[in-house]
Amino acid sequence: MRRVRRKLRLGLAGVAFAALALSPAAGAAVHLKSVDAGLYPTIRATIVSSAGAGVRPSLTENGVPVVGLEARNLGRAKAVVLAVDRSRSMAGAPLLDASVAARSFVASKPAGDEISVVAFGAGAVALTRPSTSPIDADSALRYLSVDSKAGTSLYDAVALSARQLRAEQLPARVLIVLTDGHDTGSRIGLAGAIAATRAAGVTVYPIGIEGQGFTPAPLTELAQATGGQYYGADSSATLARVYGSIAEALKRTWRLEYVTAARPGDNVRLRASVVGAGSDASDAAVPTFGFSVQGPAAPSKLVPRTAYGPSGPLVVGLTVGGLVLLASFIFFAAMRGSWVRSRIAAHVGETKVTSKQKRKEQRLAALTSVFRVTERAFGQLRQWRRVQRMIEQADVPLKTVEFFWIMIAAAVVLGMVAAVAGQPPLVILALMGAGGAGPFLFIWIKMRRRLRAFENQLPDVLVTIAASLKAGHSFKQGLQAVVDEGAAPASEEFKRVLTETSLGRPMDEALAEMALRAGSKNFEFAITAVTIQRQVGGSLATLFDMVADTVRNRQQFARKVRSLTAMGKMSAYTLAGIPFFLAFAISFLNPGYMSPLFHSHTGHMLVALGLAMMAVGSLFLKKIVSFRG
Repeated sequence: MRRVRRKLRLGLAGVAFAALALSPAAGAAVHLKSVDAGLYPTIRATIVSSAGAGVRPSLTENGVPVVGLEARNLGRAKAVVLAVDRSRSMAGAPLLDASVAARSFVASKPAGDEISVVAFGAGAVALTRPSTSPIDADSALRYLSVDSKAGTSLYDAVALSARQLRAEQLPARVLIVLTDGHDTGSRIGLAGAIAATRAAGVTVYPIGIEGQGFTPAPLTELAQATGGQYYGADSSATLARVYGSIAEALKRTWRLEYVTAARPGDNVRLRASVVGAGSDASDAAVPTFGFSVQGPAAPSKLVPRTAYGPSGPLVVGLTVGGLVLLASFIFFAAMRGSWVRSRIAAHVGETKVTSKQKRKEQRLAALTSVFRVTERAFGQLRQWRRVQRMIEQADVPLKTVEFFWIMIAAAVVLGMVAAVAGQPPLVILALMGAGGAGPFLFIWIKMRRRLRAFENQLPDVLVTIAASLKAGHSFKQGLQAVVDEGAAPASEEFKRVLTETSLGRPMDEALAEMALRAGSKNFEFAITAVTIQRQVGGSLATLFDMVADTVRNRQQFARKVRSLTAMGKMSAYTLAGIPFFLAFAISFLNPGYMSPLFHSHTGHMLVALGLAMMAVGSLFLKKIVSFRG
């Protein structure tokens, strides 16, 4: 009897011990919720583990452990966007309860989480930028008000939140969206919202206040497509509990990401395992993306069928090697014959013309014909002659047709680089315009510098000519003194005048042409005075002294005007540049804040109106500070 009682006690103790040992495992579970292969070759999976954030899960693909697995727990440091519905149907207690519940979620967040707030009604607006400090989010939620316009842009808010999260550095990204109705005013549909969240790697947790006529199907589909979970609330009073449930669920949720070795069209079986919690498996199909998943193509009819046999590759390789060797023999034999012919050409009276020189002459002939056709087509245009005058004034050794094709080549090359880089068509066109304008801007700047230098040298040049005339030299000798003692560009221009006159051109015509090239009103006055003086007679030296003094006084007066208007010009540049600087800075720091301006019709109208007003204001400022003397 005692022996029976002892066995009974031992059996009960064993059962109790087994129950204690199995009790944790009974509550443990692993659930592989979703597998996303839409970003092939990257595959993303979402699992929920009862082990929480303490145990990192492992993953196998078709029974083989994956390489380069990235596992992120959503309960740790992450970027979170709280999207709150503020449409008219949320007026009163629902919006107040939603604000209080979201603020409690913000107050209990981990220190490393970044929180931002998006509100949506007739449109979606980012109220705050992501920040680890809860102050901004709490303040935005505290003063959240009902939208004055009717409509619920739910999917636009999801897309806006996805764009904002995509710019974040934290790899774990979560969107918690709260609404009490269906979408009524978005520009994109549910498919577009799902695509935006999947591209940004965002896990969506929708919360629906399930009132009369509420349909949770779209929110459930959004949650399942992104690996999240839909939460329904009977009333707004239970929202605080729902937000707390989401916070607990995030601690048990993992996002797994890796690069698969499967090909498009393959079926893969994923198994997620967590030590002490169990495992779960799921099948997924890799999309084909338009690729053919059929078997290998049939043998080509151009190649004999025997080439595909065991000895076929060897025969093909030997044949190709023999052909390459034969081509090498022919090439070197031709080279040797050309070398021998070149050595005896001098003794038999043949002219030595290499193939390289022939190719060069052919290329030059082709370019000459292209240049000739271009000049015949555009040479009579007024703009063509202006560009020609600009090149002459810049003293650049280029023909107008050569400069034209340089601009075309720069535009095409820059456009091709942008196209290879995968830029959109508008960016390609903008870069092509910038490439074509680059050479023109270079020539224009060089021309302005040269004309300004000539204008500054003009009084000293006139004084030098006057001094030479006073010494008893002729007018040509005075110009030669400027050439010998002056500096460029004045010495170069007067040297060209003397060269033209030595070839038979009249002095007056050469000086008039120089005045056009120099683009100087003061020099035109001097040339006009010289022409009149040469016709009526008188002291030319005294005239040059008077013209030099007049030019110097005019230049001093122009410099004084420029100094007086410098502050106004700088104010105009500052006022015109501040809006662009602020737009760039705000877009860089908080892209979501500027999103309504760039992605809505009202924003486009405001941008157009602002640019028009800035253009009118710039014209007024330019008129105020400009002076023409």
